[in-house]
Amino acid sequence: MSDERNFSGGGEGGGGDRRFFAKPKFCQFCADKLLIVEYKKIDLLRKYITEDGKIRPRRQTGACAKHQRALASAIKRARHLALLPYTAEHIRGSGMSHR
Repeated sequence: MSDERNFSGGGEGGGGDRRFFAKPKFCQFCADKLLIVEYKKIDLLRKYITEDGKIRPRRQTGACAKHQRALASAIKRARHLALLPYTAEHIRGSGMSHR
């Protein structure tokens, strides 16, 4: 047996031979004290939302709890001011197209 663990979960005929290597995550905002979370920094906030428009969880972003809460509030505020979308464009556009 190999020491490397295969977490693909596909069984014998599964998809690729992907291996899981955990990259150490760190809070970008704690590391760089000059970087602050603001609703006006749209290009920064876009990194923390998915293509569907959902807010990424802490386990994906690596942000600490304090900054993840600040990110969520800033994203929600930017959405309210129409600086960021609530949903992805392809999801919004497909509502009335069927007949």
